[in-house]
This record gives sequence, C-alpha cells and structure tokens, in this order.
Amino acid sequence: MSRTTIGLGLLGAAALGLRAAVRRSRTLDVRGRVVAITGGSRGLGLVLARELVARGARVAICARDGLELERAKNDLVARGGDVHAGICDVSDRDDVLAFVAAIEDELGPIDVLINNAGVIDVGPLELMSADDFERSLATNLRGPLNAALAVLPHMRKRQRGRIVNIASIGGKIAVPHLATYTTSKFALVGLSEALRVESAKDNIYVTTVCPGLMATGSPRHAQFKGERDTEYTWFSVADSSRLSSVSAESAARAIIRAFERGQAELVVGPQAKLMAFMHGVAPNLVANVMGVVARLLPAGSPSARASAPGSDLSIMVAPGWVRRSDEAAASNNELPPRL
Repeated sequence: MSRTTIGLGLLGAAALGLRAAVRRSRTLDVRGRVVAITGGSRGLGLVLARELVARGARVAICARDGLELERAKNDLVARGGDVHAGICDVSDRDDVLAFVAAIEDELGPIDVLINNAGVIDVGPLELMSADDFERSLATNLRGPLNAALAVLPHMRKRQRGRIVNIASIGGKIAVPHLATYTTSKFALVGLSEALRVESAKDNIYVTTVCPGLMATGSPRHAQFKGERDTEYTWFSVADSSRLSSVSAESAARAIIRAFERGQAELVVGPQAKLMAFMHGVAPNLVANVMGVVARLLPAGSPSARASAPGSDLSIMVAPGWVRRSDEAAASNNELPPRL
C-alpha cells in the first residue's frame, strides 16, 4: 500500500472523526428544556408537544382559538406536562412578544422555538385574491419571522438555541391549487436558510422542515374555493391515504431528532423525498408533470370565489376513503368537542 493511499485513508478517518465530534457537540437533550410551539393546539403542533412532554421537555403552546388551546393544554397536563398556553396571533408582532415574555416568566428562557402555525387555501389560482396571498404570507412567513426575531436576542446572549421552521414540500415544488400556500412556504424556506447561516456563529442552529402530506385531519381547517366539495374531497383523500401521507407521530419524532442534532434540513416522508430528489435532477420534467396534474383538478368558475372551511363541506366519496384522516382529526384536537 502506497504512502499516498495511507495518507488519504488517515485524512478520511480524521474527517469522519471530526464530523462525529461536531455532531456530538451540537446534540441537544430536550429533557428539562423549554420548547415553544406556535400552532400547538392541534394537528402536528399538538403531536410535537405530546412527544416533547413524553421526553421531559417543558412546553409552551399558542393558538388563536382559546377553547381549542384549553383542550390541548388539558391533554398535555394529563400526560404529565409542565405546560404554558397562550392565545396568540403569530402575524401580530406584539402578540408574539407578549407570548414569549409570558413563557420566560413562567417556564424560563426558550431553548427551542418551533414555528408550526400556518394557514392553507385550496383552489385554482385564478380564484385566489391578493388578500388570500396576503393572509398566507402574514401567517406562514411573517409569523415565523416575528417569533424568530423575538427569541434570537436571548438565544444570542446565552450562545445557544434551536429554531425549527415547519415549511413544506410545497416550499420546494409548486403544487397545483395551493398557490398561496406554496408562495408563502417558498419564502419561509428562504428565510429559514438565511437564519441558519447567520445564526450558527452564535451556536443557534436553525432547522428547515419540509414535510409532505401528513395524516393530521387538517383539511377540516383549510379554506376551499371553486368546486369546494370536490376540492375538499381530493385533499382529504390524499391526506388519508398511506400512499401519499405519513403519520403525524412519525413526522414529529423525525423532526425532534433533526433539531436535537442541529440538522440544517429535513424532508419528511418518502413521497416528499422522492419529489424533492426528482425536482433537483429534472425540474422541467417535474414542472410538466405538475402541469398535467393541474389540468386534472376541478377548474371552478369565476363566480365561485367565496371560500369555506373544510369543516363546512361534504366528502364526495365513501367514508372509508378518509377514515385515517377522520381518526387523526379526532385524536389531534381537529374537531370541536361533542355536546
């Protein structure tokens, strides 16, 4: 064996050792840490909160709906959680600052911020208004920005912290009939990556999460335009199918592992990973395929600009097609309590 080969082997081993050492130094144990989750009252946010409570974290959640928030807090406290819950509209900077201050007063400095709150509109682009785009940007982009700016000064002062931004595969690939959502999530991916490169010097690691569909029952809270029942049906079926979606529980565990390691990016789900890979190697092909998908979706009419939440709409298939989504909705506080 030549000296060159031996030298390269030693260099490679040293590089792997250095990488492992850096990874160990970045690893965060969430036990006893304060984790703030926006949009933590239902869906993925609530599932993340449950997982973190089980691991011994002290959790703060916020949402706009007080009754929904109270149910979520009771759920977490019953699981043994040390929980703070606060009503907060993340698009309102003053609300966010008040929420962060209340967490620090009750639980202590925030170690991890998970920006999960979001809104979604479903329907043809031609039926979406400027106000629809503004609503998505206000919650899905400015919400995470408001929260990040609120926690960064204290994280910098302590020279440690984690920020997790829940974006979407729709922040990498334009998905038909999700134009407002896709626009805001593309912007969030850019913001998240910028925060990552500028905050690492202060030992603050920002993780960008791009999930595909997750079976959380969330279609009930999406807003639909056009042929609303049809739009709601295809979205709910996709949310429910194991071929197109992953469980919220498996997604939550993967997200926690990623930010504990200080990982830069996580794409959640085999379907989303495949889409991201294909878009990376053949973007023109993916765009053409998405164009074909758009032609297959209901067009709607110019008079169908009124939106409605999924909870007010009807499923146009047998209940069995959406059973998984229904079960997730019942489990994850997506449904109002029965009287």
